[in-house]
Amino acid sequence: MARGQSPTVRRRRLASELRRLREAAKLTIEEVGEKLECSASKISRIETGHVGVTPRDARDLLELYEVAPDRLEALVQLSREARKKGWWHAYNEVFTGAFVGLESDASSLRAFQALLVPGLLQTEDYIRAVMRSIRPDWPEAEVERRVGARMERQRLLTGPEPPNYWAIIDEAVLRRTVGGPGVMREQLLRLCEIGTLPNVTIQVIPFEAGAHSSMEGPFLILGFPEQMDPDVVYVDTTTGGVYLEEQVDVQRYTLMFDHLRASAASPDDSVHLVFQTAERLSRQREE
Repeated sequence: MARGQSPTVRRRRLASELRRLREAAKLTIEEVGEKLECSASKISRIETGHVGVTPRDARDLLELYEVAPDRLEALVQLSREARKKGWWHAYNEVFTGAFVGLESDASSLRAFQALLVPGLLQTEDYIRAVMRSIRPDWPEAEVERRVGARMERQRLLTGPEPPNYWAIIDEAVLRRTVGGPGVMREQLLRLCEIGTLPNVTIQVIPFEAGAHSSMEGPFLILGFPEQMDPDVVYVDTTTGGVYLEEQVDVQRYTLMFDHLRASAASPDDSVHLVFQTAERLSRQREE
């Protein structure tokens, strides 16, 4: 899986620039739709990144906004690049929405999980156990397809120019024996192993820390190398993820993550706690 600027990030950047240029031209979405003889909802979906924009549509919009020729051609080219397919297209029925595209281009990932090992750190058997529990109606072929897709995602952490990944997990993640003692032990040892990577930091919030700043659920903060691509917060739900891009929301979750880091055990102590839990499971198997 090659690293590089993903089509998803290009589309997001283009959408933001088109919105900025429309506002600079002092035009409303309705006025743009009327002038270009298209629906206002189409313009809105383009500006929010929910749909792609063809080079022809991009050119029409930019000419309406009276953008200088050099800048216009650069943005039309960006629209072409945004329409290319990323590696995840092979799993388009598994990966829906923009999440994997954003993740693939992030320079930093800050994750909190209260119930499950984060997806980028899961072993194959752990993934299978989780999927079979959550979706018992899925046939085995569907489970295996999704296992393969997630394992492909995980190459992000060990490939060229990997992002800085900081995962904070609640101690409950360690104590819940997913897939049986054998599967869980291998999962915990995997956490210890991957925690040694220079770009990966793992912390555990022990039960003794009591209540903490993210009792409501998991989230992920995605940071990007280019200043023009602001951070995004992804909040996972059972019916699909929610993306938060407003600065006030991103700042709130960033502060929340800082509080979690302060509440958690140090990275070294966290790995020690994970290893102790794995050893306890080994003794259970022997008994």
